[in-house]
Amino acid sequence: MSQVQVYSLFSEFDIQLFKAGKHFRLYEKLGSHPMEVNGVKGTYFAVWAPSAKQVSVIGDFNYWIEGEHLLNVRWDESGIWEGFIPEVGHGSVYKYRIHSNNNDQKTEKADPFAKRCEHPPNTASVVWNLNKKWKDSAWMKKRKKHNALDAPYSVYEVHLGSWKKKTEENRSLSYLELAEDLVKYVKEMKFTHIEFMPIMEYPYDPSWGYQLTGYFAPTSRFGYPEEFMELVDVFHQNNIGVILDWVPSHFPEDAHGLGNFDGTHLYEHPDRKKGYHPDWKSLIFNYGRNEVRAFLISNALFWLDYYHVDGLRVDAVASMLYLDYSRDEGEWDPNQFGGNEYLEAIDFIKELNEEVYKNYPDVQTIAEESTSYSMVSKPTSIGGLGFGMKWMMGWMHDTLTYFSKDPVYRKHHQNDISFSLNYAFTENFMLPLSHDEVVYGKKSMLDKMPGDEWQKFANLRSLYGFMFTHPGTKLLFQGGEFGQYQEWNFQESLDWHLLEYKPHQGIQKWVTALNELYRKTEALYKNQFSHESFEWLSLDDHENSVLVYKRKYEESEIIVTCNFTPTPHDHYFIGSNQGGTLTEQLSSDDKKFWGTGNFSNEVTEFKKEEFQGKKFSTSIVLAPLACQIFELK
Repeated sequence: MSQVQVYSLFSEFDIQLFKAGKHFRLYEKLGSHPMEVNGVKGTYFAVWAPSAKQVSVIGDFNYWIEGEHLLNVRWDESGIWEGFIPEVGHGSVYKYRIHSNNNDQKTEKADPFAKRCEHPPNTASVVWNLNKKWKDSAWMKKRKKHNALDAPYSVYEVHLGSWKKKTEENRSLSYLELAEDLVKYVKEMKFTHIEFMPIMEYPYDPSWGYQLTGYFAPTSRFGYPEEFMELVDVFHQNNIGVILDWVPSHFPEDAHGLGNFDGTHLYEHPDRKKGYHPDWKSLIFNYGRNEVRAFLISNALFWLDYYHVDGLRVDAVASMLYLDYSRDEGEWDPNQFGGNEYLEAIDFIKELNEEVYKNYPDVQTIAEESTSYSMVSKPTSIGGLGFGMKWMMGWMHDTLTYFSKDPVYRKHHQNDISFSLNYAFTENFMLPLSHDEVVYGKKSMLDKMPGDEWQKFANLRSLYGFMFTHPGTKLLFQGGEFGQYQEWNFQESLDWHLLEYKPHQGIQKWVTALNELYRKTEALYKNQFSHESFEWLSLDDHENSVLVYKRKYEESEIIVTCNFTPTPHDHYFIGSNQGGTLTEQLSSDDKKFWGTGNFSNEVTEFKKEEFQGKKFSTSIVLAPLACQIFELK
């Protein structure tokens, strides 16, 4: 075997950017790169390990023997070790054997920039030359329209391992199988986007992918990197956007991962008060270290660049913003101003969003942020964090709490269901009914609902109607769209057999109808983050547990009624400050959705008769436990 040859992909300018934390395409330089040098085929390797005194590439090409292929350290104090190894190519399996200056420690690490990883439980990296001919040019040219803040944005959240399984083979679907089954399903359901729970390589299945070790590699569980590219490509060819869950907040302590990388705290903060997450028993990135910031921002841009993804949902943002997150007194130290904000992490988040939108103005970043931190989805130029959207956790919590109550008690909690409109326009909110709400004893969406079987399904349909007509974008986790009865179990397939039964078919048809209405009704998505799109017509009918509101945009107007009790009303009066004709567009009580079908409305006109301070009024039929949507002309 030939020895390592001196070679570099780095210019002096690259190194200056790297040291300054401003090199955001590091995946083009660090890692393994199959290539030809002076007519010889091989692979260039580069790894950042500033505390190493020796770095070997070990792999299936040298019997995993340390010292056979020693990398050369750069002279510029960048801490980068590099070199070209002839005859090593695409598909070769390898790790870095790092001999540290720190107490003579030796670590054996997967490549932080590997574009493919071995199938778990194996932990090595694989030399990989990504090669894909994309067919999504039509989508890429027009996706700015589909990903815009004033476009319909309805997201189906999926855990790839458990969405559907080949039961006879006891395995999950592959990327290519998903490119057939999942794409077809999402298109039929009329969702505009899909969101994958983390697909970057992770060692431990019960982490659901939130403990990453291969930041630049889609998990090998379901196929090759190009096959995941194909899945994204097919979604795009069907006009469906793709969002990835992304985890820059913490990473696991697995021996082959980023922790203690070169025998020192290289990627994680050395102070355990900042560098260790007690909830997840994982390490926290050192956001104040330039090279670490460059690693993370490069990673975000990599998925937008190589994989054409349309957005990043950033996990656990709250845990990054606060030094005292999930810590008791004495377990954290205040910042330089005496506060609890993690200033370096906040700076990182702002820079991340600035770089994403500067390079890819036609995508979105979405924050999973559960506190009242202000201006999360406002531009950094006016002091915001720069995200495109923020999950509306308050709406989710209040709404699910309200719907879990027996309808007889809901009149005492009217404020819980209407309160979200007090702050709905302070951020660009996404309404999430995510995987977190259907695990650990929280029950499935259907099983959260009170009452007998009919009431459970009616309540769930009513909840979804309220969600889809409430201001903000939408997210629904797999199984919720057809009334999965069991809690989500990452080891098992969804219970697709339930769709043999009409109640579950009804839920599925209702979600499809809501998606369709949302897509075609400008009043529901234009100005969806502005108070101008919403008007209360009745929010204080506590006794009947009814809400009535208007969604509007220019000539497009709808009126929504939500009756949250099983009591129908034959002549329910509603007022309006303008006249017009009401035509019922959708009712969750329609027979095709497994409702009663007994309480539909004829076309009705607002008459110039004052009601509750409004100049015009009319009466309509309110169905039991139903959301009804009317077009106003």
